Amino acid sequence: MAQITSFIRWAGGKSWLVPFVKELIEDLDFSGYYEPFMGGASIFFSIDHPVKSVLSDINEDLVVTFTEIRDNPEKVIKVLQGYKADKDSYYQIRQKEPKKKHERAARFLYLNANSYNGLYRVNRSGKYNVPYGSRNVEINIERLRNTSKKLNGVQILCQDFDAIKGEISERDLVFLDPPYTVSKSKNGFIEYNAKLFSLEDQKRLGELIDYINQIGAYFILTNAAHDAILDIFKEKGRLIMRERNSLIGGKASYRGKVKEYIFTNIPEKEVDNNEQ
Repeated sequence: MAQITSFIRWAGGKSWLVPFVKELIEDLDFSGYYEPFMGGASIFFSIDHPVKSVLSDINEDLVVTFTEIRDNPEKVIKVLQGYKADKDSYYQIRQKEPKKKHERAARFLYLNANSYNGLYRVNRSGKYNVPYGSRNVEINIERLRNTSKKLNGVQILCQDFDAIKGEISERDLVFLDPPYTVSKSKNGFIEYNAKLFSLEDQKRLGELIDYINQIGAYFILTNAAHDAILDIFKEKGRLIMRERNSLIGGKASYRGKVKEYIFTNIPEKEVDNNEQ
């Protein structure tokens, strides 16, 4: 199937990394594919997959949306086509709490397209609270239909990343993109969802990578360029530095070039490791 891009905006999304990953795995003979921090799943959508692919995340709204686009795209599209893209409608829809899954998915997509910077954020009560955005993104209906085809046969699960342990096998490929950011004023981590991905979670992730190495599977890990991250992962695979434009933050002063770490156990070949 031809390459398609993610159908949602997602803070920390990896569309910028797609060319590098495609080059990295170009000659890799891998079996199943796992992405346990799926977010917008840009890497998943950019590559061809073997028979078994598994996407998962702890964000229930996100998982419901992916599942409904896979299983009931026309129901989701019909609800979306009844929504108006203006400020008053946005806050009315944000306040709703639909019960039917396809309606939940439509609401998620609408809010994602019309919210400030496409962020996903909830308050302590679990209520979505991102304000209306001044620049809206038109929802591409045809892309949703193509996405449904791409997701056909893919397992989509709501679970902690560690749940894939015991499911992955030799020669499977695991793409790991935990929630993180790089900031001069903070400790290098950010709360994207209701739960914080802590330093202890990073250590648990390190244990998962130990398991991946042990069974002979492959991994690609993206993470913050932070001393604490280097201490955890430096012995688990080779380190590749990359630099990208920061897309998170509402003020220009917080945008700019950001360095990120990539760790992998994929055998080295002629890959350009210079910073982009």
